[in-house]
Amino acid sequence: MRLFLMLEVDDQMMSVQNKNSSYFVEWIPNNVKTAVCDIPPRGLKMAATFIGNSTAIQELFKRISEQFTGKVTFFNK
Repeated sequence: MRLFLMLEVDDQMMSVQNKNSSYFVEWIPNNVKTAVCDIPPRGLKMAATFIGNSTAIQELFKRISEQFTGKVTFFNK
């Protein structure tokens, strides 16, 4: 049963990665890892966790950088 579950998990994660390929950088090989724990938390039949690293934060950092650069340029004039 565990092998079947792992194959299903891997297939689903590959599907997520293929559908959202623009969010995964090519310079990080094997950037998706999966694991299965056979023992659910007390009182539950099963549980799942997904941890993802998003590049969405880069837009915020770009804006902060541009604002900082603008202020430094203003004060240096």
